[in-house]
Amino acid sequence: MWSTPIFECSANLVLQSPSIPPIAKIDLNWHPPISSKINNLTSAINGTGTYGFIFNSSTLPNGVPYGTYNWCNMPHVRPAEYPQVNTSLYTLAYVEVIHRHHKRTPYSANTFPVESYPWDCDDSSLFHYASPLATNHDPAKTYYKLFNHPSNLLTPPGFSGTCQFPQITHSGLLDSFDHGKDLFQVYHTLLNFLPKHYDPSLISFRVTNNPITSQVASMIISSMFGPSLPNIPLLIQPPTIDSLEPSYPCPAAKRNFSLYGPGSSNSNWTTHLTAASSLFTQLDSISGVSPLDKGFHISFDHYFDNLSSRLCHSYSLPCNITNPSLCITQEMADTVFRLGEYEYSYLYRDAGPQTLEFSVGIYGIWIAELTQNIRDVVIGGKQESQIKYRHNVAHDGSISYILSILQVEEMVWPGMGSEIVFELYQGKENKKYYIRILWGGQVLRSSNPTLGVLDLIDVEILLDYFDGLIGKGAEKIPGLCSL
Repeated sequence: MWSTPIFECSANLVLQSPSIPPIAKIDLNWHPPISSKINNLTSAINGTGTYGFIFNSSTLPNGVPYGTYNWCNMPHVRPAEYPQVNTSLYTLAYVEVIHRHHKRTPYSANTFPVESYPWDCDDSSLFHYASPLATNHDPAKTYYKLFNHPSNLLTPPGFSGTCQFPQITHSGLLDSFDHGKDLFQVYHTLLNFLPKHYDPSLISFRVTNNPITSQVASMIISSMFGPSLPNIPLLIQPPTIDSLEPSYPCPAAKRNFSLYGPGSSNSNWTTHLTAASSLFTQLDSISGVSPLDKGFHISFDHYFDNLSSRLCHSYSLPCNITNPSLCITQEMADTVFRLGEYEYSYLYRDAGPQTLEFSVGIYGIWIAELTQNIRDVVIGGKQESQIKYRHNVAHDGSISYILSILQVEEMVWPGMGSEIVFELYQGKENKKYYIRILWGGQVLRSSNPTLGVLDLIDVEILLDYFDGLIGKGAEKIPGLCSL
């Protein structure tokens, strides 16, 4: 349960040599997650609170242990809780990190028609400029500053103020800085794996086409290698084929999702929406959202994003524009959060084998890229194998697809800064390679018996599992995605 710390090992515990039973066959079947309050509809509808999850601050309350689910700033790898591997037996050979961006304003689509207070972002700047390389003509460091002219009487829907919707906020940027610092303290200071200074032959950073991931990456890199750096490339794929976000076409997977997810008439999905009809009525009457607005009513995504974004930034819950005494209560917000967690568990794990099929189709290409990155190190001798650390800044969906493919035991909605780390180790005596996967800073547990506790298992088990689902070089994806 994420209501307690997601890790169970003590700080800096040194793990011993694993016992790896022989695996005769890779199990590619879907296996259900464990039962918990998260995927229990009665708890989601009739429960109280948020299972101990935090939704109102990047900082945990006094007495709440690190590792507790915190939507505003999820747990990640850091020195105090990092479960160390026995370095007399294993050598760290490769690390690939993928994490969700840090906290932001809501998306404009998730704001209410008229908001009762402004949201200002004058405490941060979004820089936009280009530089001609190999010249002595340096650009001015220009940034966007939102304004309106008195002659422009048009008013955009949603929040007034100086923010873009979305953008990483001032506090989200500071969370990003801390995240990078913690990673560097583990992989440089503690493990002596990363060099002190940025080296493009050993390290790469990748982002999606959404600018918020670049905003986070800039703070991550600065905290890891210092602000006085050369120009550093952020790897990015064309928007129509980006595998990290992802945005490549996969109509079969999307059709599959439409049959059991938001917008479908599948009773396994609509049951919780029907049970929450009175909550929707209350939220709509206060927010001014039309009951016919499908975006707000095919799932709890929009209400969840709107309310959690406010609370993470210490804004009050909203009130009705014409009747300020009529406000969304904390109890209502908590129910929205419980239902959002229920939805993500259903969509990515509980709904059955189609959740695995959907995630494999949508995120299979990135998994194939990860698989090749690992193989390049195992095989060696390739230019790509020189990269020892890859860092991806992505989105909640990105993390959800990976957790779904790995068949995580307990599925939650990946909050801000949610992190998965793939660590490749080599045995010092037998020279074999082993993989460890950290989720929220601790070892990931899978419902799939082939994977189990992903703590230094033979790397070929994970690679064969990925190959079985996706095919080498993502060769199965065209067939899985075609209608």
